[in-house]
Amino acid sequence: AAGPEMHFGFQTVTEEERREKIYQVFETVAKKYDVMNDSMTLGIHRVWKDILMHKMNPCPGTLLLDVAGGTGDIAFRFINYVRSVRQHQLQRKLKHHQNLSWQEIFESYQKDQFNSLGDSQVVVCDINREMLKVGKQKAQHLGYSEGLSWVLGNAEELPFDDDKFDVYTIAFGIRNVTRIDLALQEAYRVLKPGGRFLCLEFSHVNNPLLSRLYDLYSFQVIPVLGEVIAGDWKSYQYLVESIRQFPPQEELKAMIEDAGFFKVDYENLNFGIVAIHSGFKL
Repeated sequence: AAGPEMHFGFQTVTEEERREKIYQVFETVAKKYDVMNDSMTLGIHRVWKDILMHKMNPCPGTLLLDVAGGTGDIAFRFINYVRSVRQHQLQRKLKHHQNLSWQEIFESYQKDQFNSLGDSQVVVCDINREMLKVGKQKAQHLGYSEGLSWVLGNAEELPFDDDKFDVYTIAFGIRNVTRIDLALQEAYRVLKPGGRFLCLEFSHVNNPLLSRLYDLYSFQVIPVLGEVIAGDWKSYQYLVESIRQFPPQEELKAMIEDAGFFKVDYENLNFGIVAIHSGFKL
């Protein structure tokens, strides 16, 4: 049996075809992915990812799973964030111990510096080898190694035990998952009780005038950028279409609740061009 029909952009395809086509899109664009994000969003995707990190507000010791995070954008931000929280903690601790000798301060500092993440870990899981390869190269180039691991895996059947992670993030990945319901169930499964689900994704613009301008930009400008930057009109066309096919804010919220999450809410950024959905496993 061919399986149910799905959308690949505006085409109707089988589930298997969709998986295959999306895999090819990301294999094709992997090396240009960062440039592509910058050009498509005029660099604003960086701000959106920073906002996601502030919303998460991870403390040292947090175990994060970042799904579809191949290029490391969320992982690197997480490491920076935890390091800086840890740094502040350390400074506060040393301020409180004014009467320690220089030697004691030095030793305490050395010990804490050595563990600059306070046992935090981020696991990046992506289905696409090419994307992971690009992420690993970036990590090496930027000097990230501690507290970071890379796993090849499918969001719809994650290769992890139940109740393992404190936080699950998926940034600009969930609309490329073939069965969103399965991905959400898996997110719920691998989170610890009390764990948090965070999803950053393109969503639906709620201002009619802006919506028209956004459509013009998306369909007239972005594929042309794709052709100019990556010599790849078709992949960019798909990415734009996939954004339009993605469920709006309220619908995604209901899907997250169906997967078992509590206290589900969302925050629109830039009039709903993107939204951050959040939920908890209790």
